[in-house]
Amino acid sequence: MSFLFELWPYLLAALVPVLQAGTTVHVILRKRNVRSAVGWVGLVWLAPIVGMIAYATLGVNRIQRKAQALRTQRAGYDEWIPAAAVSEDELRDVLPDDRAHIASLVALGDRVCGRPLLDGNRVVPLIDGEQAYPAMLEAIEGAERSISLVSYIFDAGSVGDRFVKALGDAASRGIEVRVLVDDVGARYSTPRIARSLKRAGVRVAHFMPGLFPWRMPYFNLRNHRKIMVVDGRVAFTGGLNIRDEFWRAVDPDHFAHDLHFRLEGPVVPEIQEVFAEDWTFTTRERLEGGVWFPTPLPAGRTLARGISDGPDIDFEKLETVLLGALSVARNSVRVITPYFLPDPALLSALNVAALRGVCVEVILPGKGNLSLVQWASTAQFDQLLEKGVHIFAAPQPFDHSKLMVVDGCWTLLGSANWDPRSLQLNFEFNVECYDVELGAAMDALFEERRGASNPITLEALRGRSFLVKVRDGVARLFSPYL
Repeated sequence: MSFLFELWPYLLAALVPVLQAGTTVHVILRKRNVRSAVGWVGLVWLAPIVGMIAYATLGVNRIQRKAQALRTQRAGYDEWIPAAAVSEDELRDVLPDDRAHIASLVALGDRVCGRPLLDGNRVVPLIDGEQAYPAMLEAIEGAERSISLVSYIFDAGSVGDRFVKALGDAASRGIEVRVLVDDVGARYSTPRIARSLKRAGVRVAHFMPGLFPWRMPYFNLRNHRKIMVVDGRVAFTGGLNIRDEFWRAVDPDHFAHDLHFRLEGPVVPEIQEVFAEDWTFTTRERLEGGVWFPTPLPAGRTLARGISDGPDIDFEKLETVLLGALSVARNSVRVITPYFLPDPALLSALNVAALRGVCVEVILPGKGNLSLVQWASTAQFDQLLEKGVHIFAAPQPFDHSKLMVVDGCWTLLGSANWDPRSLQLNFEFNVECYDVELGAAMDALFEERRGASNPITLEALRGRSFLVKVRDGVARLFSPYL
């Protein structure tokens, strides 16, 4: 033992260069970003122990590797998805000549999303819980065959109790009901809603259960989707969780805005497919046949496509679509999001669009509900404002809406925020829509909210105190993990 005790410094001195070389090879093979790779290699060789520990804990993307190991392939619901994609003639009917350039996005979506763009859909915006919750409850009460629902948060409370009763009544009528709640989101209230649902006779499951403390807001591999499908024909999706704060009449003191949508038509099986994939992954039960996937019927003229995104086989699909939309925009890009931490690629795309003469506008909450995220977001504003991007701070109440409109005819709706958590770490679902009327309605909503918001200026940004600038800058260093 004394011999080994005397030799260990020499053994360590010989081992460190080997570990440094191995870590360097891992960085070279795994890191696509050159600056990131150079930074890690430099740290590993200039501060060996600290650098290798830091890289092992922060530099290795275990989240994506774990997600890909958990879900290596889809459960196989493709046979229930309509195969008839939109034709060029149908696309021309929807897009006027001055918006024909948006058609190039269709080819991008065909290659990236794995689902066809489908005609014959109807998309109805639902503002806040006042419009969305009654519409959803009415659909549940009128269900004849099946109800599927996935929500990141499904709180116990006045709103949650109404949904539990409606779902329980449907189950007692013989309706096939399945409810999936993210395990972290389920911990936002006590008692957990699953107990009430089970007592009501509803089949419920938690997505990726674990032993995390329920108050922590930052976790990875979460199911952030918000989807409800009734009878395989009517779907609801958007940013709305099921909780009291989104219905002003129920909780006027803690009210928050949000945006949800009711969809009918051939896109509904694409939405149902996403739920079925998550349900099968969680419970191993397959949802097949006409009960869940009836033959879709046309309901309108909106062209729509579902876009799944997550750290597994759907990695970076949504960000690719966002980059494509920014690149084809000619007149306007309008974004509403509660969390705004675009990565370098999105920052560059927003800036390039603005420099090309596109009017790029972003509305964010003036006071966010996650301070660290808001500080990090503020630290990036100057990079956008200097290039002509317009940023607005919305007044209270907090706005949880997620929306993007390009040139008044391409609308992106769904659950994803403009941050790494949504675009790289969690499971999200969005729908892209080609429709001039829907785009005009969403432009009008944007303009209404912009009119009530305050523009953020470079002068105000530079007028922050030194300590506030340092605080925001330090928070920005953690943006890949927020």
